[in-house]
Amino acid sequence: MQTTTLEVKPSSAWIERVGMHPKLAIGYIGLLLFMIGDGVEAGFLSPFLLDMHFTEAQIALVFTLYGVTAAIASWASGALSDIFGPRKVMWAGLLIWLVFEMPFLLGGINTHNYKIILITYMLRGFGYPLFAFGFLIWITHVTPQRYLGTAVGWFWCARTGGLPTLGSLYASYAVPHYGAYKTLWVSVILVAIGGLVAMLGIREEQGTKPLATGEDNALLVLLSSVSIAWKKPKIGLGGIVATITTTSEFGFLVCLPIFFIHTIGFTLQQWLQILSIMFATNVVCNLMWGVIADRIGWRITITFAGACGCALTTLGLYYVPHIFGANYLLVVLAGMAYGAALAGFVPIAAIMATLAPESRGAAMSIMNLGSGMSIWLGPAIVGLFLPRVGISGVIWIFAILYFISAIISFTLKLPHEVAKDRAASV
Repeated sequence: MQTTTLEVKPSSAWIERVGMHPKLAIGYIGLLLFMIGDGVEAGFLSPFLLDMHFTEAQIALVFTLYGVTAAIASWASGALSDIFGPRKVMWAGLLIWLVFEMPFLLGGINTHNYKIILITYMLRGFGYPLFAFGFLIWITHVTPQRYLGTAVGWFWCARTGGLPTLGSLYASYAVPHYGAYKTLWVSVILVAIGGLVAMLGIREEQGTKPLATGEDNALLVLLSSVSIAWKKPKIGLGGIVATITTTSEFGFLVCLPIFFIHTIGFTLQQWLQILSIMFATNVVCNLMWGVIADRIGWRITITFAGACGCALTTLGLYYVPHIFGANYLLVVLAGMAYGAALAGFVPIAAIMATLAPESRGAAMSIMNLGSGMSIWLGPAIVGLFLPRVGISGVIWIFAILYFISAIISFTLKLPHEVAKDRAASV
């Protein structure tokens, strides 16, 4: 018995040193595999549907409705974790994804039936956020604050490592060899494996039970996940920042494939590789900015590395290929710069959880709602403005949103920062 204790403690200590809760470490691996499966389609579904003779407006509607259900699920993940516990929320997300992917592939894609594609893809949108953000809630609930920023950074490494990084990288080789339809079936296998690895591997006990106290009514928990936005205005502002964070990312998945392939002249394989490199950089920088933010401050990191950085690099994704044409190296560098800047938003989850320590589930629901809203808001902006202002106008809209998020995020001072400012003024 003593020998076993000596073997386990050093292992747990090492896992904590790299910034993960020891009992949740296997969950990161499961999440990565799940998100690889979910991200296989990210870089080619839009042009694939275009090749099936659907219009750009129809394609934008598919992604927009998917984003609406994903936003609802993202918001609900925090409240449902309070009521049922993160483990049950993650199970629900996994099962929803698998159940609705079947008719999407068999009845929609296989038969080119737009209505089935629209409905089943929309309903599948409930799956990924419940699984992924349920795990994020679990992380923020049990991880000590001293390395919470790094732990959240690992979450985004796994999430972005799959969607769209490794998923798109796999697709860049699979689609030319096996075709888009067969490649989509591989995603089902990866999602199932990743989900089971996480759900059967995690042994942490707090996440198996409701996170809210036994005295809380389920309806009150759901209402608090909305009312906290105006009871604590900083939580509402943080939700706006979370919304802006990945709005461009999901908008780009609709418009950039068409722009890079049909306008600039890259091949589908080149575009998928650019997308993979872009978010591979993001994966590395997610962890880097998480560690740095724990040292220099979460708010400063978000404001300058994230918001200001994304405003500039978003413009680079358009103007570099617009000026230099299909210069693969320069476009890759522009994509890497965007991916690095996007990682600067990693500490937003740590900020939200710290601003309302007594209502973490409700606070995280607002953050998740913001993240989920970006899934439909990005495609909606593309669908609404692309026909009117073109790709350059859409890019400028995303850049301006990032400048707005910089102004907002700079106001998100944590309680100890507010106390320090008050003491200095006195």
